[in-house]
Amino acid sequence: MSERIRNLISINDLSGAELERMLKLGEQIMEDPGKYSQVCRGRKLATLFFEPSTRTRLSFEAAMIELGGSVLGFSSADSSSAAKGESVSDTVRTVGCYADIIAMRHPKEGAPAAACRKAGVPVVNAGDGGHFHPTQTLTDLLTIKREKGRLDNMVIGLCGDLCFGRTVHSLIEAMLRYPGNEFVLISPEELRVPEYVRMLLNKAGARWQEVRKMETVMDKLDILYMTRVQRERFFNEEDYARLKDTYILDREKLKAARSDLSVMHPLPRVNEISVAVDEDPRACYFRQALCGKYIRMALIMTLLGLDREVRI
Repeated sequence: MSERIRNLISINDLSGAELERMLKLGEQIMEDPGKYSQVCRGRKLATLFFEPSTRTRLSFEAAMIELGGSVLGFSSADSSSAAKGESVSDTVRTVGCYADIIAMRHPKEGAPAAACRKAGVPVVNAGDGGHFHPTQTLTDLLTIKREKGRLDNMVIGLCGDLCFGRTVHSLIEAMLRYPGNEFVLISPEELRVPEYVRMLLNKAGARWQEVRKMETVMDKLDILYMTRVQRERFFNEEDYARLKDTYILDREKLKAARSDLSVMHPLPRVNEISVAVDEDPRACYFRQALCGKYIRMALIMTLLGLDREVRI
């Protein structure tokens, strides 16, 4: 990588070679975390979360701490100067004076992209509205690689809120890089993937289909990626209430699935996966959450140029 400031706003900010190197580094950290425990000593991560988060924020913080670095920041807009009317640009320009790298979540699409032009340090998009969530995509790729042993030639079912689900959009874009992947899009009419995602699929020449019932395709899937219907993205409560329980994965539905199916979920879940499924060996969403910490460790090292200090 060059010496210029590197940001991660979209998964497309990483070349294929960089992505493979980062996934390899993530796996190596998982195998020997102690080897990396002081790599970021003296470095600081700022977590600027203008929107609530549990896994993403805490996994970033855990990642930096386990690399030997330290963390500062805020977990809601109300606890920052945004509550006083400060612009995002001024916030990140100020925080860039205190931290070496920034992880930022914002409800407004494009906010992290605007922030990286002012920060003076690497900025990671930790989710911007219904737009992108590239570190969840990295998490998903590492999970798939570890669960399936490959990233190509699979049938991938994506179920639930495919309209506002930024994790779905980013994952489709990433998996299009690998040959032979087929996509099954499972959603109600109101929550279909946006037009630009269909255009990406068509441009790549990928095989894909849209269906309304997961039961009709369950036996064909290598991966089932469940998502919640996101209450915070709806304009009215009535539409949310009508759609929120459209899909509920339970033991009965899993009877039709293959024995090597991998059930994923970016979390948090609400009702879309029964807790009875948690003990099924095909449920890998908590293993997925753990992968999130390790891949963020690899990302922090990479954006700070510290991956070169440890032989990969």
